[in-house]
Amino acid sequence: MKTEPPHILCVNPWVHDFAAFDFWARPLGLFTIAAILRQNGVRVSFLDCMNRFHPRRTKRVKVCWDGRGPFDKTPIPLPGILETRLGDTAGNFTRYGALKEWIEQDLGEMDRPDLILVTSLMTYWATGVAETIAVLKKRFPDVPVVLGGIYASLCEDHARKYSGADEVITGPAEPVLADLVKTHTGFALNHIPDPADLDAVPFAALDLQGTMAYAPILTSRGCPFSCEYCASSVLEPRFRRRSPENVFQEICHWHNNFQVKNFAFYDDALLINPERYAFPLLERIIAENMDIFFHTPNALHIKEISAKAAGLMFKAGFKTIRLGLETADFSGHRHDIKVKQNEFFTAVENLRAAGFEKDQLGAYLLCGLPDQDLDEVEGSINQVKRLGLTPVLAYYTPIPHTDMWADAVKNARFDIMAHPALTNNSLFPCVRSQQDLERISQLKKMLK
Repeated sequence: MKTEPPHILCVNPWVHDFAAFDFWARPLGLFTIAAILRQNGVRVSFLDCMNRFHPRRTKRVKVCWDGRGPFDKTPIPLPGILETRLGDTAGNFTRYGALKEWIEQDLGEMDRPDLILVTSLMTYWATGVAETIAVLKKRFPDVPVVLGGIYASLCEDHARKYSGADEVITGPAEPVLADLVKTHTGFALNHIPDPADLDAVPFAALDLQGTMAYAPILTSRGCPFSCEYCASSVLEPRFRRRSPENVFQEICHWHNNFQVKNFAFYDDALLINPERYAFPLLERIIAENMDIFFHTPNALHIKEISAKAAGLMFKAGFKTIRLGLETADFSGHRHDIKVKQNEFFTAVENLRAAGFEKDQLGAYLLCGLPDQDLDEVEGSINQVKRLGLTPVLAYYTPIPHTDMWADAVKNARFDIMAHPALTNNSLFPCVRSQQDLERISQLKKMLK
C-alpha cells in the first residue's frame, strides 16, 4: 500500500456552446471532492478551463457587481453531428473559457499528477469534455483520467465511448472516491464523510480558484419534487439537508477569510420546511449584520414565499429572486402543478411588500416543450409583466432518464438520441415548425 500522499489534478472542462455566460456557475461537486481529498492529506491541483480571471489574460476582466461576467470565447467548427443534422442553420459554435494555449501552457508547467479527475455539467457540453480530456491525455498520456458529473451520469454509454476518459463514474462521487484513489494510486483515504450527514462534509475547496467573484452555496442535496423535465431526483435520489448553523459557518468562512460578498444558492428546495431550515439561517445572517448579497438562480418554490420568508430574505440581503413559475396558465396545464394562481399572487405581494424591486424579481417560464402551445407562453409573459416581475424564458433541454425524455424523443425534429449535443436548448430540439421557431424569436423580443 502506498503511504506517500498522491498528487491528484481536478479539472473543470471547457464549454462548447452557441451561447454561454457565467451566471454564478462553478463546479461545486468537484470542489467538494477536492476538499475531501485535501482532508486526507492528498496534494490537490486545480485546472479551470472556464477561468474568467486566468493569470495569462492581459485584457481587463468584465465583472458585474454581483460577480457574474462573460467568458473568453474562441470560434470553433461545429461538431460533425451538428453539421450533418443542421448545416448552416445551427449558428456560430464557440469554445467558452480560457484560451487553449493558456491551458496547454499551464499543463506544461505542472508536475505530473498520479490521477486526473474531470467533472462534467450540461449533457450537451459533451464535446467540450472530450476536447479537454484530449488535451490532458496529450500532456500526461500515462495518467489515468476519471470522468464524473452530470453528463457522465446521464449519458454514461456515450461518455464511455466518446469522452476519452479511462473510467466513467455515475452519481455522487463520494461513495466511490476511496476505491478510485486506492485503485489508481495505491493510497488509502481514511476520512470519507458519512453520506447521511452533510454537516460532516468539508466546505468545498473554492479557494483553489485564483479569484473568487462569488461563492456557490448548497444547503441540501436532491429535491423533494420530481418534475417531469428535471433530472435532479435521478442524480440525487435522496433529499438531504445541512443544518442552518453549518451553512451559516460556511458563509462566514468565505466572507471573513476571502472577502466574498456575493453568494448563489444552488438549492432546488431552499424554502422547504422553512421554520426548521431557512428561517434559522436567515435570522443568523441578519443578526450578524453581514454586508453580503444572495442570489437564487435555481429558483424558489413559490408557495413557500410567505410574508415572513419574503421579509427575512430581504433583510438578509437577497438581491436576485427567481421564481419557479413554469407557466402563468393555471387552468390545468399538462405539466406538474406546483403552484396555484392565488399562491403565485400572494407570493408576489409578499415580495413587493418586503421591499423587493421589479428588477430583482424574475419568474422562470418554460419554453420549447414538446407540443407546447406558444399562446400559453405569450400569455404567461404578459401576466408576469402585469404583476411587475421580469419574465425569464427557460428554454427546454431534453434530458435522458427524465419522465419527459420519451415524449421529447418522439416530438424532436431530429434524432436527439444520436448525440447529446443535439439536445442543446439553443437548437429548440422539440420545436418542430419554422413558424413556431419564428414565434419564439418574437417572444424573446417581448422580454426586453
